[in-house]
Formats: sequence, C-alpha cells, structure tokens
Amino acid sequence: MAKAVMTRGVDLEPIDRLEEKLKKLVNLIDRLRDDNARAAQDNDRLARELDGMRSRIAEAEGADTELSALREERELVRSRVTEMLQQLEGLNL
Repeated sequence: MAKAVMTRGVDLEPIDRLEEKLKKLVNLIDRLRDDNARAAQDNDRLARELDGMRSRIAEAEGADTELSALREERELVRSRVTEMLQQLEGLNL
C-alpha cells in the first residue's frame, strides 16, 4: 500500500511539460511538411517556367539568326541594284 501512496504522490508536472513540448513538436513537423510540399510545388512550377523561358530564348536566337541572314541578303541585293544602276547610267541612253 505504501507504493500506491507514492504513485499518487508523483509529480506529474514534468510529464505535462513534456506532453506540451511533444504537441508543439508535432505541430511544427506538420507545418514543416506543409511548407515542404508548397516549396516542392513552387519548385515544379518554376522548373516549368524555366523550361518555357529556355524555349523562348531558343526561338529568339533562331529569329535573330534569321534576321541577320535577311539583313545580309538585303545588303547584297542593295549592292547589286546599285551596281546595275551605275551600269545603266554608264550607257548614256
């Protein structure tokens, strides 16, 4: 019977504090899991956006190359037309 009295007399305050700390820890873990899930979703979204931007950059580079080729062609045509005009002026018709 002495044991029963001692058990009843045990201070439960440290156990209550431990329980409260464990509850806080569980809540923290839940928040961290939610934050991690959101971060993973953001990461996936940003990776898709990055792929889209890379694609747009590749298209722009292709357009720039085409534009450069067209400018070179324009200059070639311009010089040939100038040459033909000079030849026509030399004919004195």
